[in-house]
Amino acid sequence: MSSFPAVGEAPSAPEAMRTSLRKFRTFARNKGAMIGIFILLVFALAAIFAPLLTPYDPTAQDLSSAFLAPSMAHPFGTDDLGQDILARVMYGGRYTLAIGAVAVSIAAIVGVPFGLISGYFGGATDMVIQRVTDILLSFNPFLLALVLVAVFGVGIDTVTVAAGIGVIPQFIRLARGQALSLREEVYVEAAIAFGESSLAIMGRHVLRNALTPIIVYATLNIGVTILVAAGLGFLGLGVQPPTPEWGTMLGTARSFIFKASYQLTFPGLAIFLAVLSFNLVGDGLRDAFDPSLRD
Repeated sequence: MSSFPAVGEAPSAPEAMRTSLRKFRTFARNKGAMIGIFILLVFALAAIFAPLLTPYDPTAQDLSSAFLAPSMAHPFGTDDLGQDILARVMYGGRYTLAIGAVAVSIAAIVGVPFGLISGYFGGATDMVIQRVTDILLSFNPFLLALVLVAVFGVGIDTVTVAAGIGVIPQFIRLARGQALSLREEVYVEAAIAFGESSLAIMGRHVLRNALTPIIVYATLNIGVTILVAAGLGFLGLGVQPPTPEWGTMLGTARSFIFKASYQLTFPGLAIFLAVLSFNLVGDGLRDAFDPSLRD
């Protein structure tokens, strides 16, 4: 019997481990990526353990404590309803970060299969999918989300789906480009010659080898969806009060920008740091997975 590995066979365990360790070391040496990981970890821990870190209910109103400047009792101050801003920022991370992650997951789950089908099969299938993609790409992701929210109404579910739909066409284009390139590889042609089905080839050979750029792109786009959700919240079309979502907090506080600017400073800073962190982590993953970018 032949000792050669089967077409498309995964590398041996020691080789795969060495490759993974090399990628991890490259990622760990990226200072920007480590800073991003640290900031996201802080946000995640603050959101998860918020009930243990602050004694305040993020939705409890106390008008006698309204517009208190930052102090020991209220490190971030209080808003116009006497709600503790630090508590709302910590609890708000649960909603804002979850919206970003779920929206990108929706976009990837929908966009990647259509992109792979479009690129692998080509022809009329490719033409139809790409014309629909072109229509979606003609809209800015925020404007597309704005239209969807206007049609289906406000709410956290609608905002999440709308933010995800806004970046679906980018995932379609990315997956299509990967499929167009990978379908010409020798191991794909060999798999076709051995009689593997198209579905098996797309899953075993094309998707598996396209996962790296898809993961990197998904990480970068979490920041985009966070900005979309925050923008909708700022306009009053996102998550509705008293839910402590960062964009909604900005929208509520904009009326007091000159009276109590700290009400905008802290949720705005949280959005900035979250988006920056996802971009730093995405850049680090790109550098780790792309051999041409390694030292």
